[in-house]
Amino acid sequence: MPYTLPSVTDVLAGLTNRFGSLETSLNRGQTRVVVPEPLSFDVLAWLKNQGFDLLIDVTCVDYLEYKAAKHRYGLVYLLASTATNQRLTVRVFVDDPDPTVKSVVSLWEAANWLEREVWDLFGIRFTSHPDLRRLVMPDEFTAHPLRKDYPLQGRGERHNFPVITRDHS
Repeated sequence: MPYTLPSVTDVLAGLTNRFGSLETSLNRGQTRVVVPEPLSFDVLAWLKNQGFDLLIDVTCVDYLEYKAAKHRYGLVYLLASTATNQRLTVRVFVDDPDPTVKSVVSLWEAANWLEREVWDLFGIRFTSHPDLRRLVMPDEFTAHPLRKDYPLQGRGERHNFPVITRDHS
């Protein structure tokens, strides 16, 4: 009898059996699950073993201005199964003063730059990351410009960074 990969419904049932009740939702045909930060690495490792072998993206949302939000930051992991084309969104919430989550680079190498981008622009620290340093902003930059409390015009730091000019003659 050939092995068949589990459906998303089966995977969600397996998550509940293994990790307890998790908040799930369906939006426009996409399944989402909210995972508490302390369980995030274990849940993502389990999902990879269940066939979600492709990490499509890691991004972040700052909920600072949303009155109904219970947490400041929402990490979003977009996963897919290359065997079944199933997709799953995993959300993990973290808060100030030290928004931190365990790195998943050991699960998906693609997380390396994705986590660095989230660190650089939102300030979410990924513990156990092999090389957590700025990816977009200069090393001297001390803020995280995609946070909602960062001023739209910056804090006057632009004049402190060298401008590279090219001679087009």
